Amino acid sequence: MPELPEIEALAQFLRDHAVGAVVGRVDVAALSVVKTFDPPVTALSGRDVTGAARWGKFLGMDCGGLWLITHLSRAGWLRWVDEPNPLPPKPGGKSPLALRVHFFTPEGTTPSIDLTEAGTKKRLAVYVVEDPMTVPGIARLGPDALALTEDEFAALLKSTSQRIKTAIVDQTLLAGIGNAYSDEILHTAKISPFANTKTMSAEKVSQLYTAMRTVLLDAVDRSVGQDAARLKGEKRSGMRVHARTGEACPVCGDTVREVSYAERSFQYCATCQTGGKVLADRRMSRLLK
Repeated sequence: MPELPEIEALAQFLRDHAVGAVVGRVDVAALSVVKTFDPPVTALSGRDVTGAARWGKFLGMDCGGLWLITHLSRAGWLRWVDEPNPLPPKPGGKSPLALRVHFFTPEGTTPSIDLTEAGTKKRLAVYVVEDPMTVPGIARLGPDALALTEDEFAALLKSTSQRIKTAIVDQTLLAGIGNAYSDEILHTAKISPFANTKTMSAEKVSQLYTAMRTVLLDAVDRSVGQDAARLKGEKRSGMRVHARTGEACPVCGDTVREVSYAERSFQYCATCQTGGKVLADRRMSRLLK
């Protein structure tokens, strides 16, 4: 799933490539992705693209005061196509294409952005709104992970009592961090995914805050300026423990371990994060003694 660094990079990509263009035809290939009906997607046509923005893991393109907003979910992506097929796609086809926005650029070219979604679980969402805060998912977001001071971050964690892994991926508590970067942040901070927010020491909270900013800002620096098509690979290449089960921890050399759930898993290093104790690989895991 694209998280804060990739969405920030996509927003910058749109600022660099789409701002100044005029929206042409909008093709909807998967009707289920469009979650709003008033204004219709056709209302975007003929409008100037004037900006792009990010709210947590939501991406928005400002079309002269009318926003096209998307949440890419787990398998969605944005592609920039220099020479798109001029024919409208067939709705309900087997192509991963969900929505295509054609542009007319000042240079006379006619590119598009394609929103695609792989797999069978269709969770990609698209909204056309005048006010981004009317999108329910945006309205529910907690403060952005990169907008908090350390004191605000500490107060946020003390306001809840849950495992830290669960807390920092809760978008209503803290916006922008998902499964992958939470693994990296906790590994960098040397904190167990199962540490409780209420009982974490001030020192550990400070370590976590520093690690959060370090990991996210480094990922943003690596991602911004990359072509949209290369962002997924850039994300994977920067991971130290996430999705690296069975590999050696780059810090201590221990084996990276995994805890699996029904639809996802997370990775950690026992030596770096749990004092050598292995987390049981089941939903109600406890530290093995």
